[in-house]
Amino acid sequence: MTDVPMNFTELSEIKPAKVLELKARIARLGLDLKLVEEQFIRGSGNGGQKINKTSNTVLLKYPPLGLIVRCQRERKRSLNRFIALRELVDKIEIKISPETSRRLRDIEKIRRRKARNRSGGTGKTQV
Repeated sequence: MTDVPMNFTELSEIKPAKVLELKARIARLGLDLKLVEEQFIRGSGNGGQKINKTSNTVLLKYPPLGLIVRCQRERKRSLNRFIALRELVDKIEIKISPETSRRLRDIEKIRRRKARNRSGGTGKTQV
């Protein structure tokens, strides 16, 4: 479990447009990726031998805000790195700039939809 400096060299499996979008968000928030601590740890759970014997789970820490993100969604380390970094940027954006956070807007949209469904109901009465 060694800390590795964050860089974008291992993200060749991700579409360039997604990488550019993430870089733009990082620049807009003014984040310094040198502050992100990255560890690769052994995975667990479903996925068989590949998951259990390789260190493809990514653990990202952002000490200035005390945030930690752990990702083991995919079998490939490079994809997990990208997903974990994107989730970390989401969490940082929620803390730093909640009014511009896309994730918060999506959560609020779902919350309104659920509230409308609860109050509206189906119009049928129970007998």
